[in-house]
Amino acid sequence: MEKNPTYLFVVAAALVDENGRILVQKRPEGKPMAGLWEFPGGKVETGETPEAALVRELEEELCIHVEEPDIEPVAFASEAVEDQHLILLLYICRSWTGRIHSADALDVQWLPLEAIHDLPMPPADGPLVQKLSKSLGDAA
Repeated sequence: MEKNPTYLFVVAAALVDENGRILVQKRPEGKPMAGLWEFPGGKVETGETPEAALVRELEEELCIHVEEPDIEPVAFASEAVEDQHLILLLYICRSWTGRIHSADALDVQWLPLEAIHDLPMPPADGPLVQKLSKSLGDAA
């Protein structure tokens, strides 16, 4: 009999600037999947809504403040990762306050969506880029 998987809920933001570029960051050395590019975000803590988690993570990682009404859910991915099952929720955000600064000194870049397609990313992030393309294309 299969045991029930442990779910890991993770949130991420596609921060879109006034030029339509999207912020991506490189995973630091010493962490799983180091060197791969990803959308900023992190784990949803116990008792936290995904939106509250994303607001908290963006403050911690990038030193910016985002209001919950300014994040819009766009896609999700589901992926088995070791002994857990990852549920990755992607949001679009076009409005924040503060100047983006990586608190962990991660490599961050603003890139056009087309350039993100070619970046090495964790397995769950890849399908989200395709869904993001459709969403941003429809919104343009």
